[in-house]
Amino acid sequence: MVHEDRDDLLDLRSRAFGRLSAAERDRVLPRLRQEFAEERVLGIYDGGRLIASGRYHPMEQWWHGSAVPMGGVASVYVAPEERGRGAGARLAAALLDLIGDRGMPLSVLYPATVPVYRKVGYELAGGSHWYSFDADALRTIRGDTVKVRRAGPDDAAEVVAVLRRVHAAAGDCGPVDNGEAHVRWELEDPDVFAYLADDGFLTYHWNDDHSEFVIEQLVAGSAPTARTLWALVGSGSSVVQTVRAHMSPHDPVLWLLRDLSARHAWRSTWMLRLVDAPAAIAGRGFPAGVSTEVPLIVEDALRPSNAGPWRLTVADGRGTLERAAESPDAVRLDIRGLAALYAGAPAATLSRAGLLDGGDLAALDAVFAAASFMLDEF
Repeated sequence: MVHEDRDDLLDLRSRAFGRLSAAERDRVLPRLRQEFAEERVLGIYDGGRLIASGRYHPMEQWWHGSAVPMGGVASVYVAPEERGRGAGARLAAALLDLIGDRGMPLSVLYPATVPVYRKVGYELAGGSHWYSFDADALRTIRGDTVKVRRAGPDDAAEVVAVLRRVHAAAGDCGPVDNGEAHVRWELEDPDVFAYLADDGFLTYHWNDDHSEFVIEQLVAGSAPTARTLWALVGSGSSVVQTVRAHMSPHDPVLWLLRDLSARHAWRSTWMLRLVDAPAAIAGRGFPAGVSTEVPLIVEDALRPSNAGPWRLTVADGRGTLERAAESPDAVRLDIRGLAALYAGAPAATLSRAGLLDGGDLAALDAVFAAASFMLDEF
């Protein structure tokens, strides 16, 4: 697509997902200009009429302490009158080719409709978790003397560095690294308030009626910092009733709170696709104390370079996927099954779902086991 099609794209967006407010449009347009300039936006046309559009965001995604280049597919719009005719799958396949051509071995998306993306090799992988607490409950967390300061757009580089250190040290699986420019853009929003520590970061905003704090990220690399940041949030209990937090399903706050009786939780699911399977395995981190060698046979009709017999080797926290002769003991799986396995789904579950067959399931679980989560939605 070219920049001259911007208004058609925004009209398509309005028809597919609702119209942007004037303020939202003002914030989105500079990013959209950059996406056009970097040729990250694709469109499908019927004659001269735009009937579908989508884009990707270049990111990295953390997998057991290692950051892997990833293309985050987003803003996939299909004209209502064209739905069900294959435009979404065609667009997803074209975006995969573009992501692969630009050297990103992984792709992730939040699906509006799961079947479309399964057709092109994506599979359910991890969650985006939200928890709601009574604000009073957070007042039971006592802060430490960790130094915390306000953060703004000029702190974007330091914020990114802190997040990278924390995710790497924790061996997290799933969180994304959007890079300095994106973090700066987020911190330019006047409705967002952010705080930074040496090993932690907090960002929040108010909901529409100012009855709730909405925590977009609270990441801490140590117990004192976790207590300090959550206590900072809890200090607002005199002015808000609840705190809604976007967080890991194993965030320390679940152990810091004295009482979880008022907690509510909900989850949306994201999907993963291995675009370049050998590069995805080579980039991922694995448990340092586990080693194994497993023959695989992979099916991938859309990207044949991923298909065929392989030998998966994991040792010393690293993995390789190398071509090998076909083995009668091989684990057979299609690219969807490999994506779910990569994200930590139990091998026995994938076997019962028909996505994996044969082989040493315990060995696969030992190297891939993970509770995958993201703290961003795009």
